[in-house]
Amino acid sequence: MDLNAVPSANRTHIAFFGVRNAGKSSVMNAVTGQNIAIVSDIKGTTTDPVYKAMELLPLGPVTIIDTPGIDDEGTLGKLRVEKTKQVLRKTDIAVLVVDATKNMTAADEAMLGLFIEQKIPYVIAYNKIDMGLPTGKIDKEHGIFISTKQNKGIFELKERLAHLLKTGDEKTLLKDIVSAGDIVILVIPIDKAAPKGRLILPQQQTIREILDVGAAAVITQDDKLAETIANLKVKPKMVITDSQAFANVNKQTPDDILLTSFSILFSRYKGNLLAQMNAVKTFDSLQDGDEILIAEGCTHHRQCDDIGTVKLPRWIKNYTGKEPVFTFSSGTQFPDSLDKYKLVVHCGGCMLNEKEMQYRLACAARQNVPMTNYGTAIAYMNGILKRSVQVFADVDKRYAVL
Repeated sequence: MDLNAVPSANRTHIAFFGVRNAGKSSVMNAVTGQNIAIVSDIKGTTTDPVYKAMELLPLGPVTIIDTPGIDDEGTLGKLRVEKTKQVLRKTDIAVLVVDATKNMTAADEAMLGLFIEQKIPYVIAYNKIDMGLPTGKIDKEHGIFISTKQNKGIFELKERLAHLLKTGDEKTLLKDIVSAGDIVILVIPIDKAAPKGRLILPQQQTIREILDVGAAAVITQDDKLAETIANLKVKPKMVITDSQAFANVNKQTPDDILLTSFSILFSRYKGNLLAQMNAVKTFDSLQDGDEILIAEGCTHHRQCDDIGTVKLPRWIKNYTGKEPVFTFSSGTQFPDSLDKYKLVVHCGGCMLNEKEMQYRLACAARQNVPMTNYGTAIAYMNGILKRSVQVFADVDKRYAVL
């Protein structure tokens, strides 16, 4: 990803749902103006969710998702339907494609119920009106008549989707805490887990926002931080570090310079920080045998000293003096049932959109399982969580843990 690209996690996710042969793929292709999905008269052509990141006017940067039919059958079909339902966790806008010649099916009604339950804005696209109009009940508030074959109603559908977008202030990582002319030091350790020749997404996105406000980013490694600060003629406003270097970076950062981590920035960015800060108190009541889920939003090749599967378990054991049991998940494999866990420790979630992160947090809250994240957990175990959130005035005032 280059510095000008919009990360997938920051794009509006628009997903197309419907029964087999309702024309989901045709509608998606018509809306995007591209042949993204395979179109066929054979039922079940789409067997897995298909994702496409693109610029879709007048919507802007979006991720389009085509899904398998919600009426798929058999053992494999049930698995496909479950995959389709998982897509709802990250869906910002849903399009239910209905075959206008057959009216709404029970599967359509069930999916519509999930949209409403999960408070997902939606449109019902009554497709194939060139072959006939629905004879059953029509949802006039959410419905629109279209024909992909005759290209009817497609422009109107796109306009409807555009008006379903959330409005309000643009979310930001640090534009509200960094000003033009500020100097921000980014601590980026180069170890075995660092991708050769590139920076990872949180680092790229942070650099871009620093540039956007007219501030200056100074990049260094954790063993060079003190030297870097000493060589600057102007005192930096803040230091942002990779969480796993928190302890070392804290020692080298003077008290009059603000300190936080990429993980904590992303937790605040996605609206989870206060809940994840309160969850860290669970570390102090852990007992031998308590189960902890360590969850990551992406999948990657595990290194010998991987932070999620090696470092965090080691640090938790050292801090608590206990022997908890660890379970690991990655990518989309976030379990629905969490009640057996004493605590969930999640990554920063840079690869997940806000909708999916909020789903995971709500899932944990609904089952009374506290969920924190890497940055808050590591800062707390090093006794510096209060310092690491002082940069956020709104959070610091409401923080009652320390």
